[in-house]
Amino acid sequence: MRQMTLAMVGFERYSKPTRRAAFLAEMSRVGPWRALCTLIEPVYPKAGKGRAPVGLERMMRIYFLQQWFNLSDPAEAALYDSLTMRQFAGIDLGHEPVPDETTLCKFRHLLERHDLGAAVFQCVHEHLEQHGLKLSAGTIVDASIIPAPSSTKNAAQARDPEMHQTKKGNQ
Repeated sequence: MRQMTLAMVGFERYSKPTRRAAFLAEMSRVGPWRALCTLIEPVYPKAGKGRAPVGLERMMRIYFLQQWFNLSDPAEAALYDSLTMRQFAGIDLGHEPVPDETTLCKFRHLLERHDLGAAVFQCVHEHLEQHGLKLSAGTIVDASIIPAPSSTKNAAQARDPEMHQTKKGNQ
């Protein structure tokens, strides 16, 4: 085991697990990581000339973080920002950097080039179903109140029938 860094020592005396942390812990536990690596390994780059490739399981985990949390290829920023995501991906900033945007983009393109995206998600779906779990997408709706003057100054000189008035503070 690696030596613990100052960030890992536990200065957070009053922390509590978030829903994200609970979700990622569960996905880490039940995810078919070995099966996914076996599926992709034949087309994944091998060490040789040039820079050594990032571990396949780590890249899969980051790929899933991108899917689950709707992150773009510059997901590296989210990984630097979130300890929970780094722990899920197995990244210790005291020993290694987060894979850069180009590496993440090349991995996604590798999956696309070999038509592995559907096979990966089918593998995950079947594995989770065997464990009595289901993964689905949700939607967060943000309803904002925008201050605007009351007006009927439009072409028809009438109020828009779909517009409703509210007074800020009386939501």
